[in-house]
Amino acid sequence: MKSSAIRIGVLVVLAVVVIAAIAILPTKEYLLQFVEAVQRMGSTGPVVLAAVYVVATVLFVPGSILTLGAGFLWGVPIGIVTISVGSTLGAAAAFGLGRTLLRDVIAAKVAKNEKFRLIDAAVGEQGFKIVLLTRLSPVFPFNLLNYSFGLTRVSFRDYILASWIGMLPGTAMYVYIGSALKSLADLSTGNYDGGLGQKLLFGFGLVMTVVATVFITRIAQKSLRDALPPSAPTESHEAQHSSDQSPPDGDSPVA
Repeated sequence: MKSSAIRIGVLVVLAVVVIAAIAILPTKEYLLQFVEAVQRMGSTGPVVLAAVYVVATVLFVPGSILTLGAGFLWGVPIGIVTISVGSTLGAAAAFGLGRTLLRDVIAAKVAKNEKFRLIDAAVGEQGFKIVLLTRLSPVFPFNLLNYSFGLTRVSFRDYILASWIGMLPGTAMYVYIGSALKSLADLSTGNYDGGLGQKLLFGFGLVMTVVATVFITRIAQKSLRDALPPSAPTESHEAQHSSDQSPPDGDSPVA
């Protein structure tokens, strides 16, 4: 118990340090400098950028600049492959960390919470659909979801496949936007516009947000209903049942 508390404390401190560092340090400038450096790496550039994307995902660093940069540097096909590989491997790494470092601790804390157990079981049964819907939604935070799903019973295979498929539309859109940039200066100033395609993707994502919310809620409610025991008969019902079973006066036994 004591070791679990120490481990939780260490993880909380590390999370606070990482978040504070991202907020305080000029992360955006560092990423832009990295994209400039990758531009001079030649054929090894995509591999390096994908590897850094994995680290950025684990450390909660937003990856939009890297995604746009990949589109600017290598165009749509190579950019999509680079970011898709990096984001999927990053999601897998964070999922693994969440499941190995946090799963036992969290499970011990909520073992007596029936609702959490049932929702966890529901995710285990419908994990692929839930992961896919949340990945298609822009509202559910990508980096946080990676760790959160590690605490559920969703299988690693379903998680990875659904994450990869669900992230592809957004990846393709932002890589395409990056490919249309005229210079890295546009990337640094945020001077880019995805046009109608970006608006349609955002609208589709909002629809998926509603669908995901309704779907998850219905699964959780069904799990709760299935787990509840049949309602016991009430006292009045038992009394009525007893009176119905008693013989009429004319048939009563005579002493």
